[in-house]
Amino acid sequence: MYRGVYQKSLTLSGVRHGYHISRVSSDRVWISDNKGNLILTNTKGEELDRVTNIGSVVWGGHTVDSNGDLIYIDRELNISKLSTEDRVKTTIIKYNTTPWRPQCVYSSPSTGDLLVGMYRGDTRTGQVVRYNSTGENIQTVQNNNITGQELYRDPIYITENRNGDVIVSDISRVVVTDREGNYRFSYRGPPSGSRLTPQGICTDALSHILVCDLYTQSVQMLDSEGHYLTEIKTSQHGIDNPISLSYDEDTHLLWVGTWNNNTVNIYRVVDTDSLTGVPLEDIKCKKHPRIPLDQFCTPCGVPLCVECTSSEDHSRHDLRKIKTLFDNIHEIEGMSLNLL
Repeated sequence: MYRGVYQKSLTLSGVRHGYHISRVSSDRVWISDNKGNLILTNTKGEELDRVTNIGSVVWGGHTVDSNGDLIYIDRELNISKLSTEDRVKTTIIKYNTTPWRPQCVYSSPSTGDLLVGMYRGDTRTGQVVRYNSTGENIQTVQNNNITGQELYRDPIYITENRNGDVIVSDISRVVVTDREGNYRFSYRGPPSGSRLTPQGICTDALSHILVCDLYTQSVQMLDSEGHYLTEIKTSQHGIDNPISLSYDEDTHLLWVGTWNNNTVNIYRVVDTDSLTGVPLEDIKCKKHPRIPLDQFCTPCGVPLCVECTSSEDHSRHDLRKIKTLFDNIHEIEGMSLNLL
């Protein structure tokens, strides 16, 4: 079972909301609102940089490539790149006034391709276009290869999983295709039967899919096949309408933004199954078999004994008493556990 471990909240300067988040590094992300503001911020919430010609697209309108360069949809609906080194802006894909309007963009870490979600207003349909690094259209996905029906209505956020799957937030469902554009599955909501209003989307190091849902006001986690695993109720920590996500594979932290204000929450998603049903006094350290694991290293997400806490790997980390983690009921197989 997975649980979201709340770490902290940031109040950002320079944006009014947190509509989309693009990771640059473990301590820096780009964040935009729906007022044309796009800023680079650190883990203290400080504005480090700003782009002023971003378009009014309020969804997944920017991404960061493998070089750390910012790629975004500008005011003219061109897809532009801002170089980190020399601050030079270049146009990668020029908007040609066709009926198709770009709404979201994602840079593939594995191929360097750009995935762009498009919307056509007169027919109220969508498509996903793949461009190579020079801006050449190399693939257009619009219809279900099995049924021939349209796959997308209004793609607003897009990402790619580690297996090459392309994952899109689209009105009332999440649509997943493989790298070749073949339809795999759709996710329409949790087993409770509630409907889905998907927004920001990302994947983690284990290929889980995480999606913001405005209807349940939660972040829902799926496995790579679209099966529901768990959800994070962000309203418990001050975010009533989660709308954007970014996952950091180096720190395993999840950034969650909201459309309500300029607050961003940071979580760690951990697997708690190994902690359920086991008496605390029976949990021993593998390195020091006679010493119980009585501490939990929050940054690393691992239990430790008193000897391990003094090692260089954990000595400066945030440590919590495991007993405290078990004290508050959190509905894990009838046992007490609260990882907050």
